[in-house]
Amino acid sequence: MTKEQQIEEALISKLQDLKYTYRPDIRDKASLEQNFRNKFERHNLVTLTDSEFERLKNEIITSDVFTSAKRLRERQAFEREDGTPMDYTLVNNKDWCKNDFEVINQLRINTKNSHHRYDVIILMNGLPVVQIELKSHQIVTRRAMEQIVNYKNDPGNGYTNSLMCFMQLFIVSNENRTYYFANNQNQHFTFNADERFLPIYQLADKDNTKIHNLKDFADSFLAKCTLGQMIGRYMVLVQSEQKLMIMRPYQIYAVKAIVESINDNLGNGYIWHTTCSGKTLTSFKASTLLKDNEDIHKVVFVVDRKDLDRQTREEFNKFQDKCVEENTNTEALVRRLLSDSKKDKVIVTTIQKLGLALDETSEKAKQQQEKGKLTYKQRLEHLRDKRMVFIFDECHRSQFGENHGAIKAFFNNHQLFGFTGTPIFDENSSFKRIDGTTAYNVTTLDVFEQPLHEYTITNAIHDRNVLSFHIDYFGKETKAITDSNEETDNKKKKKPRRELPPPEAVVKAILDKHDQATDYRRFNSIFATSKIDSAIEYIKLFEEQQAERLARDEDYRPLNIACVFSPPAQTLAKDKDGNAKNVKDIKQLQDDLKQEQEDNKNNPEEKKAALINIISGYNKQYRTNHTINEFDLYYQDVQQRIKDHKYPDTDLPRGHKDKIDIIIVVDMLLTGFDSKYLNTLYVDKNLKYHGLIQAFSRTNRVLNDTKPHGNILDFRLQEDDVDTAIAKFSGSGEEANKDVWLVDPAPVVVEQFKEAVDELENFMVKHGLTATPDQVPNLKGEAAKIDFVSHFKKVQKLKTKIDQYTDLSEDDANIINLLMPIDKQRGFKGAYLETAIELKSLQKKSSEEISQELQQLDLELVLFSSALIDYDYIMALIARSTMTTSTRKKTVTREEVIDIIKSNANIMDDHETMLAYVDSLPVGRKRSMNW
Repeated sequence: MTKEQQIEEALISKLQDLKYTYRPDIRDKASLEQNFRNKFERHNLVTLTDSEFERLKNEIITSDVFTSAKRLRERQAFEREDGTPMDYTLVNNKDWCKNDFEVINQLRINTKNSHHRYDVIILMNGLPVVQIELKSHQIVTRRAMEQIVNYKNDPGNGYTNSLMCFMQLFIVSNENRTYYFANNQNQHFTFNADERFLPIYQLADKDNTKIHNLKDFADSFLAKCTLGQMIGRYMVLVQSEQKLMIMRPYQIYAVKAIVESINDNLGNGYIWHTTCSGKTLTSFKASTLLKDNEDIHKVVFVVDRKDLDRQTREEFNKFQDKCVEENTNTEALVRRLLSDSKKDKVIVTTIQKLGLALDETSEKAKQQQEKGKLTYKQRLEHLRDKRMVFIFDECHRSQFGENHGAIKAFFNNHQLFGFTGTPIFDENSSFKRIDGTTAYNVTTLDVFEQPLHEYTITNAIHDRNVLSFHIDYFGKETKAITDSNEETDNKKKKKPRRELPPPEAVVKAILDKHDQATDYRRFNSIFATSKIDSAIEYIKLFEEQQAERLARDEDYRPLNIACVFSPPAQTLAKDKDGNAKNVKDIKQLQDDLKQEQEDNKNNPEEKKAALINIISGYNKQYRTNHTINEFDLYYQDVQQRIKDHKYPDTDLPRGHKDKIDIIIVVDMLLTGFDSKYLNTLYVDKNLKYHGLIQAFSRTNRVLNDTKPHGNILDFRLQEDDVDTAIAKFSGSGEEANKDVWLVDPAPVVVEQFKEAVDELENFMVKHGLTATPDQVPNLKGEAAKIDFVSHFKKVQKLKTKIDQYTDLSEDDANIINLLMPIDKQRGFKGAYLETAIELKSLQKKSSEEISQELQQLDLELVLFSSALIDYDYIMALIARSTMTTSTRKKTVTREEVIDIIKSNANIMDDHETMLAYVDSLPVGRKRSMNW
């Protein structure tokens, strides 16, 4: 018996201990269907004729994963042979524990196209809902994931034409490592995928300790009621994207904590989940699970900015179509608060609208009173004692002022819950409360009473849910100065003074470093400035310096630079009644933009004129028609353009013209804005504590291996503030967590790169070959090719990381170029891709036909794609190349063009066509082309 068989038998035995029924008799399609028929008839208290069952099968079996998932969870209609209607359900979706759970193994669907055998499958009421793919200890689990995807993509596999279409979850394990992921259509492992094959989860306990072992995983995850809840309560069907999502463990613990607090009336609480950890999904699920609690009148999800109101509502409705309505104004909010309709049970609103509804002193309230109408607050009076649940997003910002106090004072039967990625502690509190004669700092704990669950940025970096940071402190050291705050052995401690660079130097540094920081504009960036006047100055400086560079070098590609800051509301155009348009919207927008609020008080007309000019330039660049009086539309366009920043531009002929490389901001976009295509933050403003962490975290959303870390270029020399923030928001262990948060410094990675290159060269020599790309095809045997792939993948991964470091010394850069010159690297990349394609085709054979080494080989080709090089780039290169066979001229040679084509995974589909075209070009003269 193989080790894999032993693992399989042990798992089945474990599932039997968990009260699953083992069905060794179900090994083919016919027995699977007969078992489902028996379970269906028993569950729905009906007996079907053979023809009715055949028709039922034809109705429920579909190739669409999302449709199957909905059908599993919803009541369905069926017409009997005699014309009578029959409503039915496939499972008990009110109490998932009460379904019938069975386990089968070694199932073959037995179609003419299918030769696959499935290790272990869990049936719920006879339907296959969980597939478990097992490997022996030495096989990496990623190969099991890839095997599942290959099975799914093969014709006749059963996932599209049998009851296997109801599969909800996949679990892969080599007994020591266990992962799981949701079923979805169009899952694939590709060479140039835009994203990693995500999301893939590891189970964890409440403290985020991973549960790796398959036996422990089964105890914690596969207990019948637990699995039923995972599928029934903690999977989300994302309507807008037609896909299935399963919540991460920490999200589930947070939801459970909130629901338990409400059901048992345990008071208020807050969730500390780091930025970019999916707080919106967590709060959505918590809100919707409370919909069925008849003791609760309303669940109100409260944000503190208009843009987040729109963003949250869109996210909620993405998860479940039309689950929340837009509250266009306070009147609409009040009507929904008063409504008894279940569709209005969950409300998304801003804290400003909620505060206005409870404010008897507002202008609106006075107008209502003058007209003899009830004020908003008076209309809400009978809700005072209704049970209300308020869930506050980003509660580190909004829960320390008058609006929060008004909510607590008005609603007598409330429970308050907060989500924050950066709690307010005593050290970073800016709000003071006076009790009698004593003033004290107010913290998140003071407001929400108790922490319910914690998942810090340290946890998230460990889990690869967010990235670490690379920080380049840009400045000039001068003479040492005395630090009057520290003493050592009665002597003043000295440290170097660093002069802050002037704006001109900042702009030059950004222009010099931007391509490297963003992997040749694969990603985009935010430039955070200290005030609106600075943002305006920087726009002009960028224009001037880029014009100078273009004058010196006609091939220079200017960066696309945009700017956004809130307009001075008092200067906006008036309507026919003399009221300023959108003033309320702008004031709401500015509630958390403290610097911009202050700035707009000074010289508002000048700032308005500057913003009009900025928007005009934006319209010209992007062929839009925005105006300052509809600022929100401009702001939305800016955000979406950054989110959609993608390479290559195969579907976008205008290419780079439509993208934003750098967006200059003051306060905007530094919190609550996420884009996986944003990897760099330029900082010319003072940041501290939660503000620093929030701003830095704009850069560290995960994309794939082409984005190894978030880049921070700090022009304010804030290293001490960074260290303090890391210590405060790690949760525990300052020194160890700094190592987690920050990537290795450049010299360390350069040394790792040197070692990897040495290992590659030694490997080639060991096989009697020189360490050059042209010798790779001479490697004999599958094992040698596998070793080459592993060696060069390590080299390339480190090179990708180094390439985005902005603080490499000249010596380090020279070492890298000596170790792996660009032409040598390109050659090895081409050899890697050719070898990978060959091995990839071999991996598609059954596991009995290939070696364990090949089974566990992880081929990553996204590492070999380039943002810079796409079809248009190659055509432009050919247009200005000499097509000679020598390198005597400075222009690109035929060989260099061929190497560039061969070495880039993102144009792999066009390799043969491009190479044939290059071969057809005449040698020795330029080709001018009109593309």
